[in-house]
Amino acid sequence: MVRRPEPGGSIARTDVLGVGISAIDPGIALEEISRWIEEGLRSYVCVTGVHGVMESQNDPALRRIHNESGLTTPDGVPMVWASRWAGHKGVTRVYGPDLMLAVCERAAERGWRSFLYGGAEGVAAQLAVELQERFPGFRVCGTYTPPFRDLTAQEDERVIGIINQAEPDLVWVGLSTPKQERWMGAHRDRLNAAAILGVGAAFDFHTGRVPQAPPWMQRGGLEWAYRLIREPRRLWRRYLKNNPRFVWAVLRRPPRRQER
Repeated sequence: MVRRPEPGGSIARTDVLGVGISAIDPGIALEEISRWIEEGLRSYVCVTGVHGVMESQNDPALRRIHNESGLTTPDGVPMVWASRWAGHKGVTRVYGPDLMLAVCERAAERGWRSFLYGGAEGVAAQLAVELQERFPGFRVCGTYTPPFRDLTAQEDERVIGIINQAEPDLVWVGLSTPKQERWMGAHRDRLNAAAILGVGAAFDFHTGRVPQAPPWMQRGGLEWAYRLIREPRRLWRRYLKNNPRFVWAVLRRPPRRQER
């Protein structure tokens, strides 16, 4: 029987426009994910910023997926500001690419097995090599690059079989938001891994395919501007539409504490 922790466990959340953002820092996130593996629990991690919150406004199913996660991390600086506004003063950013490195380092120390799902052709395999070189002892038990189209039911069953047969403790999902959140929500109870983590662009960042914003821009909440400059045709609608809508919506409906 699948054992799942309560959504978020004992960790408080901040209600940001109906999405429960976990009141955590990177250390708490690492310990919670470790607990799932060590106690034989199963859950998933949404790494969420403004884009994920705004996509959830008109999509109740996506909002539910965020709220039923084991953790929905404050990936963007606006999520940190919102959490502190609601009274969770100790919250700091839990950035997907950094969380991946922290968990992979611990996985190498404890012998946990990882499966890499997502990315463009060849990216997952390249990432496996990069992580094994960076963290001696890191174990990759499989990779899979899905097509950009939706999988057929038969293809999906085959993928589930491939992942479960590999017996991972961690499944890393490198798809875009909200595709990766929907994938995790649909597959959580069909996969045997303890933790599924949607880390999006981390696959591209850690293989050097896409450069990351300078640290000063990340700290100042300006990573969106850096990415917009780098990929204007793909991202202009997301940022120039969602960011002003988010600010206006939060001013009308301030974040509030959501104790567990």
